[in-house]
Amino acid sequence: MCESTGAGDMTAELSFTVGDLASMRFAVSPMWEVGPSLRLLASRQAHPVHRPWVEQVRPRVAAAGLDRGWLAELVPPSGYVPDFINPAPAGPAPTLADELAAIRATPAERVRRDLDRLRARRGGGLGPRLRALYADPATGLVRLTEAVEAYWDVALAPYWARIRALLDADVLHRARRAAEHGTASVLNDLHAEVRWAAGALRLDRRPRGLDRRTAGSGLLLIPSAFTGPGLFTRVAPPDPPQLAYPARGIGTLWAARPGPSSDALAAVLGRSRTLLLIELAAPASTTELAHRTGLSPSAVSQYLTALRDAGLVSAHRAGRSVLYARTAAAEAVLAPLARAGMDR
Repeated sequence: MCESTGAGDMTAELSFTVGDLASMRFAVSPMWEVGPSLRLLASRQAHPVHRPWVEQVRPRVAAAGLDRGWLAELVPPSGYVPDFINPAPAGPAPTLADELAAIRATPAERVRRDLDRLRARRGGGLGPRLRALYADPATGLVRLTEAVEAYWDVALAPYWARIRALLDADVLHRARRAAEHGTASVLNDLHAEVRWAAGALRLDRRPRGLDRRTAGSGLLLIPSAFTGPGLFTRVAPPDPPQLAYPARGIGTLWAARPGPSSDALAAVLGRSRTLLLIELAAPASTTELAHRTGLSPSAVSQYLTALRDAGLVSAHRAGRSVLYARTAAAEAVLAPLARAGMDR
């Protein structure tokens, strides 16, 4: 079940066989960013790390009506989240489309079982949309995944290149640590509430016990930008148990980065296109970019189209406007220029 640690004082122990260790793996999962980020937006509390993201995204989410409806009913402020919205990633880096397809393929009996658990944990009834999902899972899952996709486009897709880079760096670091120091060192370094000892993984402050006989084999470790400060676990056999933990370096995720020296890049892309790339340190609309750069909206639109065709910019629908964001390729182009600027 998708639950956060920290809701109780139990220490859960998950035993490992040689086979479990051999099948332990990492994965980067878009859906593991959806639920925790929704909770952060709904909390209305200032966050020391994610505040810049919250201030940009919360008005867009509210304007699109995504702070209520399907997602608000499915993801409560705390406690259990239905397991079917976090399907076990089949590979190391599934796309959102892959995970939404897996959600839509969830058997009706699993959907109803998870909703029964959610109703029991809440101590009350389900909302109207979840009642419709319970009555007709096939149709309801389509509506639910449409809501997830709309939320993703507004809240996460424009920032995904930056988030994904953070998550990939975490996996690379831990893979290197495993090669140099062994698997036990990796598990002991995941989180203060996780300890490896005597062939078992111990999770402190977990609200319920953990039994390998009913948890499935192996272990799936999932770094997350929005999970934290605690851990989230998902136990839904026959899938391997999932452990989502805060990725390394989250504190720098939204930090302002040194501006690159634009002269070299401008010689290739042109000064106006380079200026727009630099301004897209945070996703923005054509109107915002025109206001900040002094370029006309039509010129901004023309340059953004060229940058998009070159794979340096992506576009994401946010209500009636379109947000533009730098792609991973653009970040890779700008990174050495930024470092060169720091060295001067």
